[in-house]
Amino acid sequence: MAPAPSAASPPRSEPAHATPWPALIEALASDPERGLEPDQVPRRLQEWGPNSPDQQEQKPAWRRFLGQFHDPLLYTLLVVGLVKLLLGEPGEAVVIWSVTVINAVIGYVQESRAETAIAALARSVRTQVEVIRGGEPRRLDSVELVPGDLVLLEAGNKVPADLRLLQGRNLQIDESALTGESLPVAKGTTAVEAEAPLSERIGMAYAGSLVTAGQGRGLVVATGNATEVGQISGSLALQVNLNTPLTRKFRGFSNTLLRIVLLLAGLTFLVGLARGRAASEMFDGAVALAVGAIPEELPAIVTITLAIGVNRMARRNAIIRKLPAVETLGSTTVICSDKTGTLTQNRMTVREIHAGGERVHLGRLWNGADGDDPLARNLALRETLLAGVLCNDARSSQSEGLVGDPTETALLDVAENLGMDRQKALDRHPRRDAIPFASEQQFMATLHGGSRRILMKGSVETVLRRCTHQLRADGASEPIDREAIEAAVAAMAQQGERVLAFAIAEAEPTQERLAETQLDEGLTFLGLQGLLDPPRPEAITAVAACQRAGIQVKMITGDHPDTARSIATQLNLGRGREVRTRTGQSLEEKSPERLLAIVRDTDVFARVVPAQKLALVRALQELGEVVAMTGDGVNDAPALRQADIGIAMGRGGTEVAREAADMLLTDDNFATIESAVEEGRAVYLNLRKALAFVLPVNGGASMTILLAAVLGLELPVTALQVLWLNMVCALTLSVPLAFEPSPPLLMEQPPRSPEEPLLNRGLVQKVLLVSAFYWLFIFSMFLWARDQGHDLALARTMAIQALVLAQVAYLVSISQVSKGGWGQLRRAPLRAPILLAGIAAALLLQLAFSQLSWMNSWFDTAPLSPGQALLCATSLLVMVPVAWLAERFDPTTGVVAVR
Repeated sequence: MAPAPSAASPPRSEPAHATPWPALIEALASDPERGLEPDQVPRRLQEWGPNSPDQQEQKPAWRRFLGQFHDPLLYTLLVVGLVKLLLGEPGEAVVIWSVTVINAVIGYVQESRAETAIAALARSVRTQVEVIRGGEPRRLDSVELVPGDLVLLEAGNKVPADLRLLQGRNLQIDESALTGESLPVAKGTTAVEAEAPLSERIGMAYAGSLVTAGQGRGLVVATGNATEVGQISGSLALQVNLNTPLTRKFRGFSNTLLRIVLLLAGLTFLVGLARGRAASEMFDGAVALAVGAIPEELPAIVTITLAIGVNRMARRNAIIRKLPAVETLGSTTVICSDKTGTLTQNRMTVREIHAGGERVHLGRLWNGADGDDPLARNLALRETLLAGVLCNDARSSQSEGLVGDPTETALLDVAENLGMDRQKALDRHPRRDAIPFASEQQFMATLHGGSRRILMKGSVETVLRRCTHQLRADGASEPIDREAIEAAVAAMAQQGERVLAFAIAEAEPTQERLAETQLDEGLTFLGLQGLLDPPRPEAITAVAACQRAGIQVKMITGDHPDTARSIATQLNLGRGREVRTRTGQSLEEKSPERLLAIVRDTDVFARVVPAQKLALVRALQELGEVVAMTGDGVNDAPALRQADIGIAMGRGGTEVAREAADMLLTDDNFATIESAVEEGRAVYLNLRKALAFVLPVNGGASMTILLAAVLGLELPVTALQVLWLNMVCALTLSVPLAFEPSPPLLMEQPPRSPEEPLLNRGLVQKVLLVSAFYWLFIFSMFLWARDQGHDLALARTMAIQALVLAQVAYLVSISQVSKGGWGQLRRAPLRAPILLAGIAAALLLQLAFSQLSWMNSWFDTAPLSPGQALLCATSLLVMVPVAWLAERFDPTTGVVAVR
């Protein structure tokens, strides 16, 4: 493959890792503060191409087509066709080979479409990066990066291109995909020797690696295939694997069945010869039994059904990254969900502030109640607002407004609404250093020049234990009154507010770096800000739907217990009783038995750190639960991998979390999880319907041939006719079941056990009953026609047509259109157009099968008169009570009746 323009990096005499970064800035005509100017980008994009890898050279179409013949059944048919040719029957050989080719074409098209659809969905979730262009921060798709761009990195990011680092603060990067090193590497800005191995290039951040801690700023020096990972692998192309445990189970089932059937086919041949039948006839019968008994269409139906489920979920904002997740979703028994942005609206607003011994409700401030202006008389209130502005990583952008974490943008928003100018504040108190927020430490801290202050923002517990004094309204300091502060926190949290605490300390006159040891004690408490993020209305509905479906919903959050309890009460997580809440700390050092009991009975886990999420998932799995877990942070990845279904946030989630997840929510909405579970259940239901439909066809045909051989009777169907039946069944009647919509009351049923076999007792009984009916009807129609003096071809034709019409009636009985009576059937053209199109196609094909002369000569059939066709149609009526009885054995293949 010729190199694409995306394999690009500017020419340099020394490699980037050996070049001081100022020289690279100059060489790339960039700026360490402003980045590239917007008018520089189009030319570079044209010269070096987008930041995307060359696509991996695909296996040639002819090889993928030939791969469709790699199936034991098709090998059998190819050999049978060759034997037919050697026996002087070229017409039948051509028909048999044609069937194998048609099967291969169908498989090739279906597989290509499924792979294309799934790959497109996976690629649709692109990496977003934050860059500085023209001095302004902005978020871009990673493919838009060009050499010279200035990229901002923080914990959770995936490095989008090869970067030469200009700045770093506690920056650590996981380069295991490139170097094999299991531990993250501490990064700096120092140039190293040109010959230094990749693992020692501390001044570089390479594409595809993951930022696990800290913050940094880097200059793009290579994009696309010019990156290290591009050169090593030759491609970053997405690999799509359509194999799942279920498809492998079906393939194994088919192969085992093939061995059994080949043995029975051999016995059929020998028994027929012993009963005096001709060798050619019994060879045909043995082939017909082998072909008829193997459900060769099942693997294709499974793949199609899963792919359709993936597409449906995508339309409902759930992107499936790993196909087996579709199967597992239907078994989910517990959903562990984050609170902020998933169960809530993620539109944080500061509702009230507690500072200087006073609680100020901002609603009164906006309305100017009593003409009172607490900002004019309460210095602690002003300092609390200022701390929210300075100890903050959100930024203001002319093109995008406030950019950053919703909590931090809310702090900026309230300060600006109260008249505080953020830029002036930053000019007066320039930031010198920062300790970024991390889940484990529960705080962020910044060091500022000018006023020589250290500011801290974080959870109430974390900040308060470091404070010894508090700021009064008049600006004086006094010993801290913890009881009063905790009472204010409790009152705010009871209103559902998320409470942040703020503190200040004095910095050394010449201090340029901030050490965590300075923050252990001696801080002065400034105040509290209470932020409100109400539940999503659709989340309330979705939680109720999950509970009706027998799925527990548990909230796991880093927020204050009272805040979490308030939101959980509004969501009715307690199901009418008081919400049971535990903190992450209360789980520590519990015995395994006690931990299991707590996990089983608790609705809300608050103040949870990522390591505790992993323990919670494992405990639930020990209880036999199938767990879906949401997460968005770097350290959520272990819990996401451990969960049966790991769910990452498509908007706000980190790249680390996304790569660990099985499913992404493009709208970060809990209601989407409920929708995905419903689709997962529908997929499993449709697979069971396909089994219930296909297996009786194979069972009835094989039983007919076997019994005819044992009794020494003429074969009611030939091998070619059985092949035709299977092709019609696979093409027109069974595939529409994969498109069946979700039944109305599917989410009213409890989750299925993951241990439940696909072929359970009820389904086996159903298959045997319908198979026996098919066998009886084929034989009855065939023997009746022969008794009436009709020739062999006409008798076989009538038997086959009666069987296909019975299949149509059975198909309708297990489909959704049959539920709800006549009214539902009348709406079938609107509710199930694909099903009706499949039935119409099957009837047209069967009409051609019996009435066209060239089809008669190929398949040894005969034209039917109107009276004979009407007689065959009686199978439609006879099938109705049989289908009704079959539903009593296994109602799960149909839609649950309205209670």
